Amino acid sequence: MTQTSLILLLLNALSTWFMLGVIWYVQIVQYPLFSWIDKDRFGTYQERFQWRTTLVVGGPMVVEAFTSVLLLWYPPIADHSLLLMGVGLVFLIWISTAFLQIPCHGELARGYQPVYHRRLVLSNWIRTISWTLRTILVLWILFTVLAGSAELTE
Repeated sequence: MTQTSLILLLLNALSTWFMLGVIWYVQIVQYPLFSWIDKDRFGTYQERFQWRTTLVVGGPMVVEAFTSVLLLWYPPIADHSLLLMGVGLVFLIWISTAFLQIPCHGELARGYQPVYHRRLVLSNWIRTISWTLRTILVLWILFTVLAGSAELTE
């Protein structure tokens, strides 16, 4: 494994773990509590929520996607199928975000609508489960790399 592979893997792991924490917080705490926000101020709240959330997750999501793809060119492990699964999960997360969650947020920015709130909470499970699976996958790859490094030094 090259130094480039290791750096990419670590950046990928850190961004994935960060997003895992964010997505579980959003899924269990933030999104369900939308229904408790003052309905007269909900549109303004939603716009601010979207902007601030983008500031927090935009960078890590881009780093995760970029490093996932680069790991295909600088693989830290011989089994490329694990790396391809990782890219597939990133793709699923981005597709879900673009075509399911962002449209719900757009509708909610017009004012609280129970149907879009429910759709947001339910569809967000796609990202929550995908980031959970990605975290397990990245951990597996890291342990594989570390086990291989340990064997080389013995």
